[in-house]
Amino acid sequence: MEKSLKSAEYARLIGLLVATRHKAGMRQQALAKKLGKPQSFIAKYEGGERRLDVVEFITIAKALGADPIKLLRRFVQAKTR
Repeated sequence: MEKSLKSAEYARLIGLLVATRHKAGMRQQALAKKLGKPQSFIAKYEGGERRLDVVEFITIAKALGADPIKLLRRFVQAKTR
C-alpha cells in the first residue's frame, strides 16, 4: 500500500479542501487565523508536506463554513463512480 500522504486519494481529498476554501473566497491566511494556526499550517497540508487527521479535517471544513459529513460523502461517492 502506498503511503497515504503521497497517494492520489490523499491528493484528491486535499484538492477537495482547497476547492472548498476557494469557493468560500478565503485565502490561506484568513483560514489560518480562524483556526488559530500559522499560515504555514495551511500551506503544508495543501502542498502535501503534512498529513491531516480526521479531527483536523472536521475543524477545517467547519472553519470554511462547510459540512464535514457532506464533504466526506462527496469524496467517497466520487471514488465509487
